[in-house]
Amino acid sequence: LAGPRSGLLGNTPVDQAHVDGWMSFVWSSIELPLEAKGPIDTAIATLEKHLTERTYVVGEDATCADISLAASLYKAAQEGIWKGAEDGSNLARWYDTITNLPFFQTAVASEETGLVGATAAATATPPTAAGGGVFMNGSAPPVVCRMYRRQRIRIKEVLEKDGANYLDAGEIVVAGWARTTRNANKGQLLFVELNDGSCGESLQCVVESDKSEGFAECKGSGGTGASFQFTGTLVPSQGQGQAVELQATKGVLLGAVYGGNAEGTQVGGMLYPMSKKAHSLEYMRGAAHLRARAGLHAAAMRIRHAMAYATHNFFHNHGFLYIHTPIITCADCEGAGEQFGVTTMLGVDTHTPGVTLPVHAAPPPADVGEDGKKLSKSEMKRRAKNAAKAKAKADPNKPVEEKVVGAVDYGKDFFGRRANLTVSGQLNVETHACALSDVYTFGPTFRAENSHTGRHLSEFWMIEPEIAFADLDMDINLAEDYLKYCVEFALDRCADDLEFFEKNQHGEEGLRDRLRNVLENPFKRLTYTEAIELLQKAVADGHKFEETPEWGMDLPSEMERYLCETIFKMPVVLTDYPKDIKAFYMKLNDDGKTVAAADILVPKIGEIIGGSQREHRMDVLVQRCIEMGLDPKSVWWYVDLRKYGTIPHAGFGLGFERLILFVTGLQNIRDVIPFPRWAGNAEF
Repeated sequence: LAGPRSGLLGNTPVDQAHVDGWMSFVWSSIELPLEAKGPIDTAIATLEKHLTERTYVVGEDATCADISLAASLYKAAQEGIWKGAEDGSNLARWYDTITNLPFFQTAVASEETGLVGATAAATATPPTAAGGGVFMNGSAPPVVCRMYRRQRIRIKEVLEKDGANYLDAGEIVVAGWARTTRNANKGQLLFVELNDGSCGESLQCVVESDKSEGFAECKGSGGTGASFQFTGTLVPSQGQGQAVELQATKGVLLGAVYGGNAEGTQVGGMLYPMSKKAHSLEYMRGAAHLRARAGLHAAAMRIRHAMAYATHNFFHNHGFLYIHTPIITCADCEGAGEQFGVTTMLGVDTHTPGVTLPVHAAPPPADVGEDGKKLSKSEMKRRAKNAAKAKAKADPNKPVEEKVVGAVDYGKDFFGRRANLTVSGQLNVETHACALSDVYTFGPTFRAENSHTGRHLSEFWMIEPEIAFADLDMDINLAEDYLKYCVEFALDRCADDLEFFEKNQHGEEGLRDRLRNVLENPFKRLTYTEAIELLQKAVADGHKFEETPEWGMDLPSEMERYLCETIFKMPVVLTDYPKDIKAFYMKLNDDGKTVAAADILVPKIGEIIGGSQREHRMDVLVQRCIEMGLDPKSVWWYVDLRKYGTIPHAGFGLGFERLILFVTGLQNIRDVIPFPRWAGNAEF
């Protein structure tokens, strides 16, 4: 019934991947909440938006995604959890369409014999049999915690719908850290603003001396920063600023704040670094181990998590494989001057005096042995013969170590040669694209740039997909789809935190409108040459840049931002850059002057994505290495990919922290990573 020819799995590989994704959505967002008798309001809102201009969930015909979803909603309606779609809504139109199809009517008629939800209606045959996603035998199993159970309710869930889900639920347990504490009624009443990091809002907990067990202990907590567990009932709040509050019947002080003295032995908040007063972002960077308790950093971390999840979800549902590329590399193809070296030759004790590194010594004369004695003629002939044999056996395509007298001898180091922290996983992940087709890597990278700007870090995360059998246009399309998906995901799933950043002094006024503009308009595409002409016209019209725009220059951030903020007022894609300012691996265009490269520029940031079609012709790649001052032998394994079954392929890289800056509206990249590293700082 649900074989590839039926169309129920989707009519194209892309549709099949989308069906797979929606099947997972139905299970995680509707079926699992139904099992727990929980709300499905968020899923309903997502579906209403998705169906705005669609007759079916995926494609132009009903698929397993429609059947699965309709069956789950039918079950929710039967159990009274879903009241049905509003008349005239997109969901109502779609639901009527699906439930009136003959096969669905037949399924409903036989409900007594087994139709109880999505699995009965749609999963008798695996939903991803041929093409979509990366699973070969159906959807991933649902995430069901058979042993793990939280012994508390997350504050985000308590406050949802102004607490309506728990107002009549009897006693509940919450836990978290105090944002503030306040005494009232002559010390007989304690108000604790409790936050557990699940959302930006806090829950007011009311602890009374005559009604709450553990009152005295809680009162002596030290205030802001102390951790508590409260048991009580949720009631409508008597005060302003919150819809509900917890009337605590029991309070447990889990951890007091010992900030009363420098030794940390006296309870009090005097020296607590994250006191309730306002702190500068620079100050909070110096308390990075505690700044997650501040509302701004907590919101940034929730959005960072959401963007990481969105990234994996996007590529997984497009059939990409996640490849882990190495952090330690012996390749120097990205420029060793910006790489951090990795060595064990300095020892483990940082206080050991007189550490010396081994160096290459001058070789002895050809007629002198290692012991300093003169060699016989027969011994010299034997050595010359052995040297000739070794040279003949050596692979002419691999590098030979150059031993410079007085230079460090890395042959005695851990890896037997100079090793560094990687600046990019791209070259490594390309090896798997040339066998597994569509892949991506997402991991930490390192660059030893002595930069102190708000846009640079020494340790940062990169997302680097590679697509096989692809050209530059396909690469740009993928990059635009990916960026828009992340923006849409943030608008849908991080609405409260985006609102927080929009209102915060360190955020951006009009943030959500800017993000919606990204979604609603196709990115403007033009060549590097056309961009230079526009910038030169701007100068002629009176605009001043720090540098004069000239063909061949690497565009500075101010010019990139001028293009997308002032001229086009939207993200811009620049293509066909001069070959001399781009990397050796980018495909040379037919004009011999430019390469098939593309950078995506966005407001506030400038360049956020850089990509290219890769040079897949071995002779051209070798020549480009030579032109850029790189010995092709140092990347022999990369050249090998062009020797054995080469294919056209393309890819791009996105700095993850720049994505978070773009989505949050924050100004400094050091505020969107848990523990920022920059020149002169590696604390924590």
